[in-house]
Amino acid sequence: MAIRNRVFLLAAGVAALGFAMPAQAQSDPLADIDRLVEQSQTVGSGLALARRQIADDDLIGAVATIERLLVDHPESDDALLLHVALLCRLDDSAGARVELSELGNVGGSDVVWLEVRSACGPVARPGSARR
Repeated sequence: MAIRNRVFLLAAGVAALGFAMPAQAQSDPLADIDRLVEQSQTVGSGLALARRQIADDDLIGAVATIERLLVDHPESDDALLLHVALLCRLDDSAGARVELSELGNVGGSDVVWLEVRSACGPVARPGSARR
């Protein structure tokens, strides 16, 4: 009887370890959020992270990254314009056009303007006759 109890306890312990391992393998959501926040602290790294998220079809994640970036760097024209392009890609073209109209004389790189036009359609670039 004592041997059966030991075997039973040993089997129960092994089973408990087997069930506990998947829980240990899961990532900590707070650590993931901290990593994303850390990667979006500068304009360059934040835009790079957003572009990786876009490439992975994580448009909501990319919008969140850009919005975090804009809290600390509202002067970043490329981030503002990428936000507009993402809104269009998420079927909020009206919101994107309102945001674009409120931006005034935004510069931004030619690459980001191409993204805005690709996502939103013809958009006049402030300070130019180009569309």
